[in-house]
Amino acid sequence: MFRCALFLATVALAQIVAHAQKTTAPSDRTMSRSVRANEVTAFQEDFAARRQNKLMQNAVTKVDVKEIALDRSLMMSMDHSFSHTLDSWKATDQKKSGRCWMFAGLNVMRVDAMKTLLLEEFELSQNYIMFWDKLEKSNYFLEAIIETADRPVDDRTVHFLLQSLVSDGGQWTMFASLVTKHGLVPKSVMPETYSSSNSQSMNRILRSKLREGARQLRELHRQGASPYEIRTAKNEILVVAYRILSIHLGTPPREFLWQWTDKDKKFHRDGVITPRQFAKRYVNVPFEDYVCLVHDPRESSPRGRTFTVEFLGNVVDGGDVVYLNVDIDLMKQITMQSILDGQPVWFGCDTGKMMQTTLGLWDKELFDYKGVYGTEFSLSKAERLLYGESAMTHAMVFTGVDVFDDKPRRWRVENSWGDDVGKKGFFLMNSSWFDEYVFEIAAHKSSLSPKLQEALLQEPIVLPAWDPMGSLAR
Repeated sequence: MFRCALFLATVALAQIVAHAQKTTAPSDRTMSRSVRANEVTAFQEDFAARRQNKLMQNAVTKVDVKEIALDRSLMMSMDHSFSHTLDSWKATDQKKSGRCWMFAGLNVMRVDAMKTLLLEEFELSQNYIMFWDKLEKSNYFLEAIIETADRPVDDRTVHFLLQSLVSDGGQWTMFASLVTKHGLVPKSVMPETYSSSNSQSMNRILRSKLREGARQLRELHRQGASPYEIRTAKNEILVVAYRILSIHLGTPPREFLWQWTDKDKKFHRDGVITPRQFAKRYVNVPFEDYVCLVHDPRESSPRGRTFTVEFLGNVVDGGDVVYLNVDIDLMKQITMQSILDGQPVWFGCDTGKMMQTTLGLWDKELFDYKGVYGTEFSLSKAERLLYGESAMTHAMVFTGVDVFDDKPRRWRVENSWGDDVGKKGFFLMNSSWFDEYVFEIAAHKSSLSPKLQEALLQEPIVLPAWDPMGSLAR
Protein backbone atom coordinates (compact mmCIF):
# COMPACT_ATOMS: atom_id res chain seq x y z
CA MET A 1 0.00 0.00 0.00
CA PHE A 2 2.83 2.39 0.89
CA ARG A 3 4.66 1.69 -2.42
CA CYS A 4 1.42 2.28 -4.34
CA ALA A 5 0.86 5.62 -2.58
CA LEU A 6 4.48 6.59 -3.21
CA PHE A 7 4.12 5.72 -6.91
CA LEU A 8 0.94 7.81 -7.25
CA ALA A 9 2.58 10.74 -5.46
CA THR A 10 5.58 10.50 -7.81
CA VAL A 11 3.33 10.47 -10.86
CA ALA A 12 1.40 13.48 -9.56
CA LEU A 13 4.63 15.41 -8.96
CA ALA A 14 5.87 14.53 -12.44
CA GLN A 15 2.62 15.85 -13.93
CA ILE A 16 3.00 19.15 -12.06
CA VAL A 17 6.59 19.56 -13.21
CA ALA A 18 5.65 18.60 -16.80
CA HIS A 19 2.87 21.18 -16.83
CA ALA A 20 5.26 23.84 -15.57
CA GLN A 21 7.83 22.92 -18.21
CA LYS A 22 5.26 23.15 -21.01
CA THR A 23 4.57 26.76 -20.10
CA THR A 24 8.23 27.68 -19.70
CA ALA A 25 10.33 29.03 -22.51
CA PRO A 26 12.38 26.23 -24.15
CA SER A 27 15.62 28.05 -23.34
CA ASP A 28 14.84 28.01 -19.59
CA ARG A 29 14.83 24.45 -18.18
CA THR A 30 16.15 25.31 -14.70
CA MET A 31 13.85 25.37 -11.68
CA SER A 32 13.02 28.90 -10.60
CA ARG A 33 13.92 30.22 -7.15
CA SER A 34 10.55 32.01 -6.95
CA VAL A 35 7.01 30.69 -7.21
CA ARG A 36 5.87 31.41 -10.75
CA ALA A 37 2.32 31.99 -11.94
CA ASN A 38 2.33 28.89 -14.13
CA GLU A 39 3.44 26.78 -11.15
CA VAL A 40 0.58 28.17 -9.03
CA THR A 41 -1.79 27.15 -11.83
CA ALA A 42 -0.37 23.62 -11.63
CA PHE A 43 -0.81 23.59 -7.86
CA GLN A 44 -4.43 24.67 -8.24
CA GLU A 45 -5.12 21.99 -10.81
CA ASP A 46 -3.54 19.34 -8.57
CA PHE A 47 -5.71 20.45 -5.62
CA ALA A 48 -8.91 20.42 -7.73
CA ALA A 49 -8.12 16.99 -9.16
CA ARG A 50 -8.81 15.22 -5.85
CA ARG A 51 -12.41 15.40 -4.63
CA GLN A 52 -11.29 14.69 -1.07
CA ASN A 53 -9.38 17.99 -0.97
CA LYS A 54 -12.62 19.92 -1.42
CA LEU A 55 -14.36 17.88 1.25
CA MET A 56 -11.50 18.51 3.71
CA GLN A 57 -11.51 22.21 2.80
CA ASN A 58 -15.23 22.49 3.54
CA ALA A 59 -14.79 20.76 6.90
CA VAL A 60 -11.56 22.36 8.16
CA THR A 61 -12.64 25.90 7.30
CA LYS A 62 -15.57 25.41 9.70
CA VAL A 63 -14.03 23.57 12.70
CA ASP A 64 -10.66 22.74 14.29
CA VAL A 65 -8.77 20.24 12.17
CA LYS A 66 -8.39 18.01 15.24
CA GLU A 67 -12.13 17.41 15.19
CA ILE A 68 -11.85 16.13 11.63
CA ALA A 69 -8.67 14.12 12.07
CA LEU A 70 -9.59 12.49 15.42
CA ASP A 71 -9.69 8.68 15.25
CA ARG A 72 -12.94 8.18 17.14
CA SER A 73 -12.69 4.40 17.22
CA LEU A 74 -9.34 4.75 18.98
CA MET A 75 -10.76 7.38 21.32
CA MET A 76 -13.68 5.13 22.27
CA SER A 77 -11.30 2.29 23.17
CA MET A 78 -9.43 4.38 25.76
CA ASP A 79 -11.21 4.08 29.10
CA HIS A 80 -9.68 5.42 32.32
CA SER A 81 -9.15 2.07 34.04
CA PHE A 82 -5.78 0.92 35.36
CA SER A 83 -4.48 -2.15 37.13
CA HIS A 84 -2.39 -0.02 39.50
CA THR A 85 -3.30 3.51 40.66
CA LEU A 86 -1.69 5.63 43.38
CA ASP A 87 -3.65 8.87 43.40
CA SER A 88 -6.62 9.63 45.59
CA TRP A 89 -6.23 13.40 45.60
CA LYS A 90 -7.32 16.35 43.47
CA ALA A 91 -5.31 17.66 40.52
CA THR A 92 -3.57 21.03 40.89
CA ASP A 93 -3.67 24.03 38.54
CA GLN A 94 -0.66 26.05 37.37
CA LYS A 95 -3.03 28.49 35.61
CA LYS A 96 -1.40 31.03 33.28
CA SER A 97 2.19 30.23 34.17
CA GLY A 98 4.88 27.84 32.96
CA ARG A 99 5.49 26.19 36.32
CA CYS A 100 4.64 22.62 35.23
CA TRP A 101 8.02 21.20 36.34
CA MET A 102 7.57 22.81 39.74
CA PHE A 103 3.99 21.60 40.15
CA ALA A 104 5.05 18.10 39.09
CA GLY A 105 7.89 18.10 41.61
CA LEU A 106 5.66 19.35 44.41
CA ASN A 107 2.99 16.80 43.46
CA VAL A 108 5.56 14.04 43.99
CA MET A 109 6.54 15.58 47.33
CA ARG A 110 3.00 16.11 48.58
CA VAL A 111 2.21 12.40 48.27
CA ASP A 112 4.80 11.70 50.93
CA ALA A 113 3.76 14.74 53.00
CA MET A 114 0.11 13.59 53.05
CA LYS A 115 1.20 10.21 54.39
CA THR A 116 3.36 11.79 57.08
CA LEU A 117 0.74 14.36 58.08
CA LEU A 118 -2.16 11.87 57.86
CA LEU A 119 -4.06 14.09 55.43
CA GLU A 120 -6.30 13.21 52.49
CA GLU A 121 -5.77 16.55 50.73
CA PHE A 122 -2.75 18.81 50.95
CA GLU A 123 -0.70 21.14 48.75
CA LEU A 124 2.77 22.56 49.14
CA SER A 125 3.22 26.21 48.22
CA GLN A 126 4.04 26.59 44.54
CA ASN A 127 4.36 30.35 45.02
CA TYR A 128 7.12 29.90 47.62
CA ILE A 129 9.23 27.77 45.29
CA MET A 130 8.50 30.14 42.41
CA PHE A 131 9.83 33.12 44.39
CA TRP A 132 13.15 31.46 45.11
CA ASP A 133 13.42 30.07 41.59
CA LYS A 134 13.06 33.56 40.11
CA LEU A 135 15.63 35.06 42.48
CA GLU A 136 18.10 32.20 41.95
CA LYS A 137 17.60 32.41 38.18
CA SER A 138 18.28 36.15 38.33
CA ASN A 139 21.59 35.46 40.04
CA TYR A 140 22.36 32.57 37.66
CA PHE A 141 21.73 34.82 34.67
CA LEU A 142 23.91 37.64 36.00
CA GLU A 143 26.73 35.19 36.76
CA ALA A 144 26.45 33.85 33.20
CA ILE A 145 26.69 37.42 31.89
CA ILE A 146 29.84 37.96 33.96
CA GLU A 147 31.30 34.68 32.65
CA THR A 148 30.65 35.67 29.03
CA ALA A 149 31.48 39.38 29.40
CA ASP A 150 34.52 39.11 27.12
CA ARG A 151 32.36 37.93 24.18
CA PRO A 152 30.56 40.23 21.72
CA VAL A 153 26.98 41.02 22.70
CA ASP A 154 25.78 39.36 19.48
CA ASP A 155 27.66 36.13 20.27
CA ARG A 156 25.16 33.29 19.90
CA THR A 157 25.44 32.18 23.53
CA VAL A 158 25.19 35.73 24.90
CA HIS A 159 22.21 36.38 22.64
CA PHE A 160 20.57 33.17 23.90
CA LEU A 161 21.11 34.20 27.52
CA LEU A 162 19.57 37.61 26.91
CA GLN A 163 16.53 36.08 25.21
CA SER A 164 15.77 33.17 27.56
CA LEU A 165 16.37 34.63 31.03
CA VAL A 166 14.16 33.92 34.10
CA SER A 167 11.53 31.91 32.28
CA ASP A 168 8.93 29.95 34.24
CA GLY A 169 10.35 26.61 33.08
CA GLY A 170 12.76 24.26 34.79
CA GLN A 171 14.11 20.76 35.31
CA TRP A 172 13.96 18.13 38.06
CA THR A 173 17.52 18.91 39.21
CA MET A 174 16.66 22.58 39.41
CA PHE A 175 13.63 21.74 41.55
CA ALA A 176 15.73 19.55 43.86
CA SER A 177 18.28 22.35 44.22
CA LEU A 178 15.57 24.78 45.33
CA VAL A 179 14.14 22.39 47.93
CA THR A 180 17.61 21.58 49.27
CA LYS A 181 18.53 25.25 49.69
CA HIS A 182 15.21 26.88 50.59
CA GLY A 183 12.98 24.09 51.90
CA LEU A 184 9.20 23.89 51.52
CA VAL A 185 6.11 25.43 53.11
CA PRO A 186 2.42 24.50 53.03
CA LYS A 187 0.33 26.40 50.50
CA SER A 188 -1.57 28.03 53.37
CA VAL A 189 1.65 29.71 54.54
CA MET A 190 2.41 31.34 51.16
CA PRO A 191 -0.68 31.09 48.92
CA GLU A 192 -0.98 31.99 45.25
CA THR A 193 -1.05 35.62 44.11
CA TYR A 194 -2.27 37.11 40.86
CA SER A 195 1.28 37.17 39.47
CA SER A 196 2.18 33.62 40.49
CA SER A 197 -0.84 32.41 38.52
CA ASN A 198 -0.44 35.00 35.73
CA SER A 199 3.31 35.49 35.45
CA GLN A 200 3.64 37.39 32.16
CA SER A 201 3.72 40.96 33.51
CA MET A 202 6.05 40.12 36.39
CA ASN A 203 8.43 38.29 34.06
CA ARG A 204 8.47 41.20 31.63
CA ILE A 205 9.43 43.71 34.36
CA LEU A 206 12.06 41.41 35.86
CA ARG A 207 13.63 40.69 32.46
CA SER A 208 13.77 44.39 31.66
CA LYS A 209 15.68 45.13 34.87
CA LEU A 210 18.03 42.17 34.45
CA ARG A 211 18.89 43.09 30.86
CA GLU A 212 19.67 46.58 32.12
CA GLY A 213 21.87 44.92 34.73
CA ALA A 214 23.58 42.83 32.05
CA ARG A 215 24.51 45.99 30.18
CA GLN A 216 25.92 47.47 33.40
CA LEU A 217 28.02 44.40 34.25
CA ARG A 218 29.40 44.09 30.71
CA GLU A 219 30.31 47.78 30.73
CA LEU A 220 32.12 47.39 34.07
CA HIS A 221 34.08 44.49 32.60
CA ARG A 222 34.97 46.58 29.53
CA GLN A 223 36.25 49.34 31.80
CA GLY A 224 38.50 46.89 33.65
CA ALA A 225 36.60 46.77 36.96
CA SER A 226 37.72 44.18 39.53
CA PRO A 227 35.69 41.01 40.22
CA TYR A 228 34.75 42.50 43.60
CA GLU A 229 33.41 45.67 41.99
CA ILE A 230 31.47 43.68 39.39
CA ARG A 231 29.83 41.41 41.98
CA THR A 232 29.04 44.36 44.23
CA ALA A 233 27.12 45.82 41.29
CA LYS A 234 25.50 42.41 40.73
CA ASN A 235 24.23 42.32 44.32
CA GLU A 236 22.71 45.78 43.91
CA ILE A 237 20.78 44.46 40.91
CA LEU A 238 19.61 41.46 42.97
CA VAL A 239 18.29 43.81 45.67
CA VAL A 240 15.96 45.28 43.05
CA ALA A 241 15.05 41.83 41.74
CA TYR A 242 14.08 40.74 45.26
CA ARG A 243 11.96 43.87 45.60
CA ILE A 244 10.15 43.22 42.31
CA LEU A 245 9.46 39.60 43.27
CA SER A 246 8.22 40.54 46.74
CA ILE A 247 5.81 43.09 45.27
CA HIS A 248 4.38 40.49 42.89
CA LEU A 249 4.55 37.28 44.93
CA GLY A 250 4.71 38.38 48.56
CA THR A 251 7.67 37.96 50.91
CA PRO A 252 8.66 34.34 51.62
CA PRO A 253 8.60 33.42 55.33
CA ARG A 254 11.82 32.76 57.18
CA GLU A 255 9.83 30.77 59.77
CA PHE A 256 6.17 30.02 60.49
CA LEU A 257 3.90 28.41 63.07
CA TRP A 258 2.86 24.98 61.85
CA GLN A 259 -0.22 23.24 63.18
CA TRP A 260 -2.88 21.11 61.51
CA THR A 261 -5.81 18.73 62.01
CA ASP A 262 -5.42 15.29 60.41
CA LYS A 263 -8.03 13.18 58.62
CA ASP A 264 -9.07 11.61 61.94
CA LYS A 265 -9.82 15.09 63.36
CA LYS A 266 -6.78 14.96 65.61
CA PHE A 267 -5.05 18.29 66.21
CA HIS A 268 -1.25 18.62 65.91
CA ARG A 269 1.08 21.55 66.65
CA ASP A 270 4.76 21.50 65.72
CA GLY A 271 5.51 25.08 66.72
CA VAL A 272 7.57 27.69 64.92
CA ILE A 273 9.79 26.08 62.27
CA THR A 274 11.78 27.11 59.21
CA PRO A 275 10.95 26.01 55.64
CA ARG A 276 14.01 23.73 55.61
CA GLN A 277 12.94 22.12 58.89
CA PHE A 278 9.45 21.55 57.48
CA ALA A 279 10.86 19.84 54.37
CA LYS A 280 13.13 17.63 56.43
CA ARG A 281 10.42 16.56 58.90
CA TYR A 282 7.45 16.03 56.61
CA VAL A 283 8.84 15.11 53.18
CA ASN A 284 10.90 11.94 53.10
CA VAL A 285 11.41 11.61 49.34
CA PRO A 286 15.20 11.15 48.89
CA PHE A 287 15.29 13.47 45.88
CA GLU A 288 19.03 14.00 46.25
CA ASP A 289 19.42 10.33 45.20
CA TYR A 290 17.35 10.79 42.05
CA VAL A 291 18.85 10.99 38.57
CA CYS A 292 17.47 12.26 35.27
CA LEU A 293 17.08 9.55 32.65
CA VAL A 294 16.39 10.66 29.09
CA HIS A 295 15.66 9.02 25.77
CA ASP A 296 17.54 11.08 23.21
CA PRO A 297 17.85 9.01 19.99
CA ARG A 298 20.12 11.46 18.17
CA GLU A 299 23.53 10.19 17.10
CA SER A 300 25.15 13.06 19.01
CA SER A 301 23.82 11.58 22.28
CA PRO A 302 25.19 8.02 22.69
CA ARG A 303 23.26 5.56 24.86
CA GLY A 304 24.76 4.92 28.27
CA ARG A 305 26.47 8.34 28.32
CA THR A 306 25.80 11.39 30.43
CA PHE A 307 25.40 14.85 29.01
CA THR A 308 24.45 18.33 30.14
CA VAL A 309 23.35 21.58 28.52
CA GLU A 310 25.46 24.70 28.86
CA PHE A 311 23.95 27.37 31.15
CA LEU A 312 21.04 25.16 32.17
CA GLY A 313 20.26 25.76 35.84
CA ASN A 314 18.99 28.12 38.50
CA VAL A 315 20.94 27.73 41.77
CA VAL A 316 24.58 28.58 41.04
CA ASP A 317 25.91 26.21 43.70
CA GLY A 318 23.10 23.67 43.27
CA GLY A 319 24.78 21.25 40.86
CA ASP A 320 24.55 20.78 37.11
CA VAL A 321 21.59 19.31 35.28
CA VAL A 322 23.03 15.98 34.10
CA TYR A 323 21.14 13.46 31.97
CA LEU A 324 21.86 9.76 31.45
CA ASN A 325 20.74 8.59 28.02
CA VAL A 326 18.97 5.18 28.08
CA ASP A 327 16.70 3.05 25.91
CA ILE A 328 13.00 3.90 25.97
CA ASP A 329 12.06 0.37 27.05
CA LEU A 330 14.27 0.68 30.14
CA MET A 331 12.70 4.03 30.94
CA LYS A 332 9.23 2.46 30.73
CA GLN A 333 10.28 -0.49 32.87
CA ILE A 334 11.69 1.77 35.61
CA THR A 335 8.58 3.96 35.52
CA MET A 336 6.29 0.95 35.82
CA GLN A 337 8.27 -0.58 38.68
CA SER A 338 8.34 2.72 40.59
CA ILE A 339 4.54 2.93 40.42
CA LEU A 340 4.20 -0.71 41.49
CA ASP A 341 6.44 0.17 44.45
CA GLY A 342 4.07 3.00 45.40
CA GLN A 343 6.09 5.94 44.11
CA PRO A 344 4.75 8.43 41.50
CA VAL A 345 7.19 9.45 38.76
CA TRP A 346 8.09 12.94 37.51
CA PHE A 347 8.55 13.13 33.71
CA GLY A 348 9.07 15.55 30.81
CA CYS A 349 7.46 15.24 27.37
CA ASP A 350 6.30 16.99 24.21
CA THR A 351 2.75 17.34 25.47
CA GLY A 352 1.02 19.02 22.52
CA LYS A 353 1.54 16.23 20.02
CA MET A 354 -1.36 13.82 19.39
CA MET A 355 -3.32 15.08 22.42
CA GLN A 356 -7.07 15.43 22.92
CA THR A 357 -7.12 17.97 25.75
CA THR A 358 -10.76 17.92 26.82
CA LEU A 359 -10.88 14.16 27.31
CA GLY A 360 -7.24 13.97 28.40
CA LEU A 361 -5.99 11.41 25.87
CA TRP A 362 -2.62 10.75 24.21
CA ASP A 363 -1.92 8.16 21.52
CA LYS A 364 0.63 8.08 18.70
CA GLU A 365 -2.14 7.59 16.10
CA LEU A 366 -4.86 9.70 17.73
CA PHE A 367 -5.20 12.05 14.71
CA ASP A 368 -5.19 10.94 11.08
CA TYR A 369 -3.51 13.98 9.53
CA LYS A 370 -2.40 11.91 6.54
CA GLY A 371 -6.06 11.29 5.74
CA VAL A 372 -6.87 15.00 5.96
CA TYR A 373 -3.94 16.39 3.97
CA GLY A 374 -3.02 13.44 1.73
CA THR A 375 0.63 13.49 2.77
CA GLU A 376 2.90 11.56 5.12
CA PHE A 377 4.35 13.08 8.31
CA SER A 378 7.40 10.89 8.56
CA LEU A 379 10.01 12.49 10.83
CA SER A 380 11.40 10.08 13.41
CA LYS A 381 11.81 11.00 17.09
CA ALA A 382 15.48 11.85 16.51
CA GLU A 383 14.68 13.87 13.37
CA ARG A 384 11.97 15.82 15.18
CA LEU A 385 14.58 16.91 17.73
CA LEU A 386 17.09 17.83 15.03
CA TYR A 387 14.66 19.83 12.91
CA GLY A 388 12.82 21.67 15.68
CA GLU A 389 9.58 19.68 15.43
CA SER A 390 9.79 18.23 18.93
CA ALA A 391 11.14 19.17 22.36
CA MET A 392 10.27 18.81 26.01
CA THR A 393 7.46 21.28 26.59
CA HIS A 394 5.72 20.05 29.75
CA ALA A 395 6.37 18.10 32.95
CA MET A 396 3.80 15.96 34.79
CA VAL A 397 3.56 12.95 37.10
CA PHE A 398 2.78 9.30 36.38
CA THR A 399 0.38 8.08 39.08
CA GLY A 400 -0.90 4.84 37.56
CA VAL A 401 -0.18 2.10 35.05
CA ASP A 402 -2.21 -0.63 33.38
CA VAL A 403 -0.04 -3.75 33.27
CA PHE A 404 -0.87 -6.60 30.88
CA ASP A 405 1.40 -9.66 30.44
CA ASP A 406 3.99 -7.91 32.65
CA LYS A 407 4.17 -4.94 30.27
CA PRO A 408 2.79 -1.39 30.61
CA ARG A 409 -0.19 -0.94 28.29
CA ARG A 410 -1.17 2.59 29.23
CA TRP A 411 -0.44 5.20 31.89
CA ARG A 412 -2.38 7.46 34.24
CA VAL A 413 -0.99 10.99 34.40
CA GLU A 414 -1.56 13.75 36.93
CA ASN A 415 -1.52 17.02 35.01
CA SER A 416 -1.46 20.53 36.50
CA TRP A 417 -4.13 22.16 34.32
CA GLY A 418 -6.96 22.03 36.85
CA ASP A 419 -9.87 19.59 37.00
CA ASP A 420 -11.80 20.87 33.96
CA VAL A 421 -9.82 18.72 31.51
CA GLY A 422 -9.25 14.99 31.32
CA LYS A 423 -10.86 12.95 34.06
CA LYS A 424 -10.92 15.61 36.77
CA GLY A 425 -7.40 16.68 35.79
CA PHE A 426 -5.95 13.21 35.19
CA PHE A 427 -4.97 12.10 31.68
CA LEU A 428 -4.58 8.74 29.90
CA MET A 429 -1.44 7.99 27.88
CA ASN A 430 -1.14 4.94 25.63
CA SER A 431 2.22 3.19 25.55
CA SER A 432 2.76 4.13 21.89
CA TRP A 433 2.73 7.81 22.85
CA PHE A 434 5.29 7.20 25.62
CA ASP A 435 7.67 5.79 22.99
CA GLU A 436 7.44 8.82 20.73
CA TYR A 437 6.95 11.84 22.96
CA VAL A 438 8.26 11.12 26.48
CA PHE A 439 11.86 12.26 26.81
CA GLU A 440 12.74 12.21 30.51
CA ILE A 441 11.95 10.75 33.92
CA ALA A 442 13.39 11.34 37.37
CA ALA A 443 14.29 7.97 38.89
CA HIS A 444 16.01 6.71 42.02
CA LYS A 445 19.61 5.77 41.38
CA SER A 446 19.00 2.30 42.83
CA SER A 447 16.71 1.46 39.88
CA LEU A 448 19.72 1.43 37.55
CA SER A 449 22.00 -1.49 36.79
CA PRO A 450 25.56 -1.35 38.22
CA LYS A 451 26.83 -0.54 34.71
CA LEU A 452 24.53 2.46 34.36
CA GLN A 453 25.28 3.64 37.90
CA GLU A 454 28.95 3.60 36.94
CA ALA A 455 28.11 5.55 33.78
CA LEU A 456 26.82 8.38 36.00
CA LEU A 457 30.43 9.01 37.06
CA GLN A 458 31.50 9.95 33.53
CA GLU A 459 32.36 13.49 32.55
CA PRO A 460 29.18 14.59 30.73
CA ILE A 461 29.10 15.64 27.10
CA VAL A 462 28.31 19.38 26.99
CA LEU A 463 25.56 20.39 24.55
CA PRO A 464 25.09 24.05 23.53
CA ALA A 465 22.74 26.26 25.55
CA TRP A 466 20.07 26.22 22.80
CA ASP A 467 19.92 22.41 22.48
CA PRO A 468 16.33 21.03 22.64
CA MET A 469 17.26 18.96 25.71
CA GLY A 470 17.18 22.23 27.63
CA SER A 471 13.78 23.32 26.31
CA LEU A 472 11.76 22.40 29.41
CA ALA A 473 13.59 25.10 31.33
CA ARG A 474 12.69 27.70 28.71
